[in-house]
Amino acid sequence: SSHFRPQSGHIPRSRTPRRLLGRRHSRTASSIEKMAGTSMELAAGLLVGLAAVLIVSPGSLSFSGCALGFVLFLGAGPVLWAGLKQTLVFLSSLNKSEKHGKIDGYNNQYDDTKSAEDRNQDYANLVDSYYDLATEFYEWGWGTSFHFADRREGESFQQSILRHEYYLAGRLGVGKGATVLDCGCGIGGPARNIARFTGAEIKAVTINQFQVNRGNAISVKEGICGQVELIQADFMQLPFPDASFDAVYAIESTCHAPDRAKVYGEILRVLKPGAIFACYEWCLTDKYDAENEHHRRIKRDIEVGDGLPDLVHTSVCTKALKDAGFEVLDARDCMQDEHLGKGGEPWYTPLTPSWNPLKWPRFQFNPVMFRAMPLILRLFELAGLVPEGTVKTQVMLQAGGVGCAQGGLTGCFTPAWLMVGRKPV
Repeated sequence: SSHFRPQSGHIPRSRTPRRLLGRRHSRTASSIEKMAGTSMELAAGLLVGLAAVLIVSPGSLSFSGCALGFVLFLGAGPVLWAGLKQTLVFLSSLNKSEKHGKIDGYNNQYDDTKSAEDRNQDYANLVDSYYDLATEFYEWGWGTSFHFADRREGESFQQSILRHEYYLAGRLGVGKGATVLDCGCGIGGPARNIARFTGAEIKAVTINQFQVNRGNAISVKEGICGQVELIQADFMQLPFPDASFDAVYAIESTCHAPDRAKVYGEILRVLKPGAIFACYEWCLTDKYDAENEHHRRIKRDIEVGDGLPDLVHTSVCTKALKDAGFEVLDARDCMQDEHLGKGGEPWYTPLTPSWNPLKWPRFQFNPVMFRAMPLILRLFELAGLVPEGTVKTQVMLQAGGVGCAQGGLTGCFTPAWLMVGRKPV
């Protein structure tokens, strides 16, 4: 132990400042707390793994059964514990929520008496209400980056998310010290990742105050709040002076805008001359057939389940970017780049059914869980564990997930119509 903790004879007491001793003590205590926390999580994970062994094992174990049990004990336990812990945090957050009473008003925006034009007129309330309802579910089921990505050979889900963000960041051509705007940031997952990747300082806007509070809290926790700041703002009326930013990006967010040309025009205004805007847009593709009832249902489910006033064709977005005044450098469907490789998966795979409980969120889309989840949450509502409206919110989001998956399977929808534009000098 003397290797780590010098004895008093090695450093005279009079030459050791008291504040230095305090810092050492603080760091040591912090390290002990982290080690204790990790040990507790590992122990809890192994206990969950042991429970899994007891559940799936027969009364007398064969050699192969012992091998399976050992794998479950060491592998599945910590994974299941992590999922359980995240679920408990999610339920605790829902229990304190007072937002889910908005679900009926939100659903009314999509009844037969309302048109896309009506929703466009009330877009700010629609989108704000949607993210009040959806944000906790998104973070629980998906993480802090609220977007899709294809998963290429050798990638984990999280690696695919990061690669998708880094590619877009690379198109911006910025580095350390640049000032960048994230236009429609969610709870700031991409902003934090891109800030670390590029060294840029990022201002990130969302119309939803709950997301601002949550995102800034995460930034403080991760020690990056000096580089990333979330701000409540409407991207149709950005609260920044002309020519403020070295680059702007948007990841699956400007699909909420009631007027694409206007939101792109606002982005053009705050960009410096010669600077780049890059985005992934949600769009209908050339395979979409307005006469096809199944395609119309997909479009409807995506709009209702994802807070969109109206879902438009790729050509509408590309034309709007040009009309706003950008020089269009690239416009293509990134999900058709054909880089999946052996063992890769298309972007919509996480929304397709699976019977494997370790494959989340796919597990909730299998026929049994699809019907069971609303019943489970209803019991939680009756018990007062989650607020009224949670079931309706989950059903709405579930339908949106099915719509996105069907859009991917049929090819009539893409969440990653890449557009890169330059502001003229």
